[in-house]
Amino acid sequence: MYVADKSLTFIEHLAELRNRLMIIAVAILAGTIGSFVFVDQLTALVLEPAKDLQFVYLSPPELFLAYIRISLVVGIVVTSPIILLQIWSFVQPGLVKKEKIYLSIALIAGVFFFLLGVVFAYFVILPLTIEFFVGMQHQDIQPMFSMGSYVGFISSILLSFGLVFEMPTVVVILAQLGLIRASTLRKNRKFVYLAIVVAAAVLSPPDVVSQFLLAGPMVLLFELSVTVAAVIERRRARQEAAQS
Repeated sequence: MYVADKSLTFIEHLAELRNRLMIIAVAILAGTIGSFVFVDQLTALVLEPAKDLQFVYLSPPELFLAYIRISLVVGIVVTSPIILLQIWSFVQPGLVKKEKIYLSIALIAGVFFFLLGVVFAYFVILPLTIEFFVGMQHQDIQPMFSMGSYVGFISSILLSFGLVFEMPTVVVILAQLGLIRASTLRKNRKFVYLAIVVAAAVLSPPDVVSQFLLAGPMVLLFELSVTVAAVIERRRARQEAAQS
């Protein structure tokens, strides 16, 4: 495996970055093609939260493009270890030992919390959201979803929750590096809540229900992050006191 050298020139670093990106692109392409082979089974999983609802496609390529999107998302997830390995291999030569440890933990924890957010959204949030909207139907109007719109809707929710669940990892790493303090987070709590509301509006589909279901976990994760950051600060203070 190619390992970067600190003595490389700027042009050589760019060439290495290009090679890493090419490897990532080829891996994602291979993962997408491999996932497309099982697109029927994957589509069944995507449709599971919608239960007995009917789906249609409104243009000739819409269903095919929905299959491509499903395969692409699964391909990225499947090849994520390769993607993370390439990122790690590119940045680690320039890090000290302590930073390498933190980055390793961040990558592993990041993958775990991202998958946790996706699983939570798939099994809890999606069924609640779909049930809410279907429950608003009129007696003379039956719900019928476009396949392309549904895949876009479910992808947006899964991605949003996956990213949101990264919050504890980010806060813990910043606290461990001394770049953020729990007292600062508590002092600016109201501004953080405002940012959470804005982020929920941007990340989630354009409806109040999805935004509320996303903002709620974000608030809980923020409070959890503040608690963990406080624990890290107390531990660092004890270590510094013991050394002095």
